[in-house]
Amino acid sequence: MFCYICKKAFAMYERNDIQKIINRLREPRKFMQVVMGPRQVGKTTGVKQALKKCGVPYLFFTADAVPASSHAWISECWTVARQRLKSENLSEIILVIDEIQKISNWSEIVKKEWDMDSFNEIPVKIVLLGSSRVMIAKGLSESLAGRFESIKMSHWNLQEMQDAFGFTMEEYIYYGGYPGAADLIHDAERWEEYIHSSIIESTINKDILMNTPINKPALLRQTFELSSSYSGEILSLTKMLGSLQDAGNTTTLSSYLNLLNDSGLVTGLQKYAVDMARKRASVPKFQVYNNSLKNVYSNKRIDDALSDPRLWGRIYESAIGAHIVTNALIGNYEVYYWREGNMEVDYLIKKKNELVAIEVKSNDEMTNKGLEYVRDHFNCSNTLIVGPNGFPVETFLKMSPADLF
Repeated sequence: MFCYICKKAFAMYERNDIQKIINRLREPRKFMQVVMGPRQVGKTTGVKQALKKCGVPYLFFTADAVPASSHAWISECWTVARQRLKSENLSEIILVIDEIQKISNWSEIVKKEWDMDSFNEIPVKIVLLGSSRVMIAKGLSESLAGRFESIKMSHWNLQEMQDAFGFTMEEYIYYGGYPGAADLIHDAERWEEYIHSSIIESTINKDILMNTPINKPALLRQTFELSSSYSGEILSLTKMLGSLQDAGNTTTLSSYLNLLNDSGLVTGLQKYAVDMARKRASVPKFQVYNNSLKNVYSNKRIDDALSDPRLWGRIYESAIGAHIVTNALIGNYEVYYWREGNMEVDYLIKKKNELVAIEVKSNDEMTNKGLEYVRDHFNCSNTLIVGPNGFPVETFLKMSPADLF
């Protein structure tokens, strides 16, 4: 029964992005709408919800099982939409293509068909969906400039997981915000299998290895596993090499981390410095985009973690960091950390010329010399401690960090 209820909740729950999609689909044809986001955050479900409500006839196609070389497939989808528009004497129709990035050279085909409709004044509205942020962004910048608007969907926050699935704050901190895994958290093995197969392996195999030449796929996977397990911690690439089998060099690891970041799995945050060269040369602080990606590699279940204050503190900080980085693209801000000697600040977020410093405390402690230092030396517009005696963690995990500016 719990499984059925959760699946039904996922299908029925409407995120705030849905109304934005509806509003844009009801507008006169002007731009393509491109819906982007990590795997398994509800992009397809959300678009289908919007299509049912917007009141415009539509066709939905997915490139999931289409060979990458099938360039004509996109044009065939377009032809079907035009034929239906004409045969049913429709005033407009919406054509949706999911997993568009799987077709090689997709952006050139889309550009040709879109421009043809624009020239002939054919009212086919276009919605494109993709899970590979780097492949979608590359195609958009190369061929479709000025022809699209993007709608960026992120991992689910605490409020959404509470409303849709009844998550407690502790469950959200440990299991993260993947709606598809919500009904599996009481069966550890099934939950782990879902995260591994539906999230990690699908992203690495379909979004990275299929689109990027990788000399050492095993090393890429090891890099992900190690960086995820160290989420919320600072670790040099040189030390990281010592823990990896068949390791290459720091340049190889850095390139793999960039791919993992572009795919929405894990990132290596740079140390904040006014000098850009010092930022790039800094030791990275690893941070997953969803805390399940850290805890799936842990040998401690949630009850064990809660009873271990030191372990829970690391998980707690990683959850705050995951919330910060997953909202960075939507909030249009950059994320860093800062450390100097024995002083440290967990996260600094920068938007234009404004800087906000965030320290995470899982205990009652409220002092931090590093926070005072960066406030005075970097002219922060806002500083806060997220924790039991500071800014409430539950409130923070429900809000957009961009609201702190």
